[in-house]
Amino acid sequence: MEFIIKIGQFLLSLSLLIVLHELGHFIPAKLFKTRVEKFYLFFDVKFSLFKKKIGDTVYGIGWLPLGGYVKISGMIDESMDKEQMALPPQPWEFRSKPAWQRLIIMLGGVTVNFVLALLIYIVASWAYGDADISTDSIKEGYTVQNPLLTKLGFETGDDVVRIDDKEITKYSEIKGNIIGAKSVTVERNGEQKTIALPEDFLGQLSTSDDRDLFELRIPFVVVKVPDSSLNKNSGLKEGDIIRTLDGKDAEYTDQVVSIAKDSKNQTIKADVLRNGELESLELKINDKGELGVVQGVTYKSMEELGYLKVVRNEYSFSESFGVGLDKFTSQITGYFGQLKQIFSPSTGAYKGVGGFKAIYDVFPDTWSWPAFWSITAFLSIMLGVLNLLPIPALDGGHVMFLLYEMISGRKPGDKFMEYAQMVGFFILIALVLFANGNDIFKALFN
Repeated sequence: MEFIIKIGQFLLSLSLLIVLHELGHFIPAKLFKTRVEKFYLFFDVKFSLFKKKIGDTVYGIGWLPLGGYVKISGMIDESMDKEQMALPPQPWEFRSKPAWQRLIIMLGGVTVNFVLALLIYIVASWAYGDADISTDSIKEGYTVQNPLLTKLGFETGDDVVRIDDKEITKYSEIKGNIIGAKSVTVERNGEQKTIALPEDFLGQLSTSDDRDLFELRIPFVVVKVPDSSLNKNSGLKEGDIIRTLDGKDAEYTDQVVSIAKDSKNQTIKADVLRNGELESLELKINDKGELGVVQGVTYKSMEELGYLKVVRNEYSFSESFGVGLDKFTSQITGYFGQLKQIFSPSTGAYKGVGGFKAIYDVFPDTWSWPAFWSITAFLSIMLGVLNLLPIPALDGGHVMFLLYEMISGRKPGDKFMEYAQMVGFFILIALVLFANGNDIFKALFN
């Protein structure tokens, strides 16, 4: 069921982005009376799942969900239709249109991507508002278990104060700002300590078995005591919160796990909080160093227990425009920062580049419309930025040659464009293979 939910969100988001991106090319092409021969969701290699011709355009759905396309008459694109290009130019063809019209047609797709992301952020801010955790309310810092972080000197209980010069006031800001950061300042035992991050921190993180950073310290709340558990008859009940184990403080899950691992095959005393009062129990630790119970907690219950405070903001329709614009500019700036890291070999960030599996993994395994729209907005920005890269075969490559034509007054020859298109196509294939190869490598060896 979880797979169906994740793949459903993935395909819905991908389909929406592809169709709207291609509409961005299709609509101005039709406005400028340019013939569009095909409009496809997904690629129709050898055959189509569906197709129907309406007017001059064949609309269809391909079987290979790696993207989509519109085929515009008289344009040198991935179809490499040399026979058509060998014929005299026709009035309805792309190559017969003024350069400024061709530029608008080529920029239409990425324009739609950016406008779509901005609209999603605006409407989502108005419909759902915002919720985040105030870092001031978090008790006793964060759980730090990733060996990469512990080797750098971070410890469980550290409270993140700043990342570079950015003051951290919301929990979500940690992951958003650590990309490309040079240092993290933490508060430990009332004193601040600044720890430098290595230049290839992102590269090390992306190849690590553990990619957790600063995680919330959560109380050990019993959800269920299975019949197979050694503690079935211990008196432990659903809702109990462990406070001490073997006479040691065990208010947080990381403490419970540590003490239990050191007490394999033992029976130890425990204090649990039940209905506001402490109860003393004797609990058994199995040979794996575990209590053998199901534990878990939600942000809502943690807030009710006083471990953190969730800050909720609701916005009026007019306020959502400013909030949505702030989110849009923040995300697009952040993504350009990520690309800068990826194209800097010394950072090792390229090791974290992922393909379709990585995108699939971003979606949650429970259906959440706020999460779906947030992810879709970010993917729309990502698609827009990547398509602007000056690589032949991408929109950015076509724009680059059109700008050259408009500035120099000279149009690149058809042969040159054909060769450039082939080079760009091979570059794209290499990038796709690299990204998805990273996915496969991580799945096999991590």
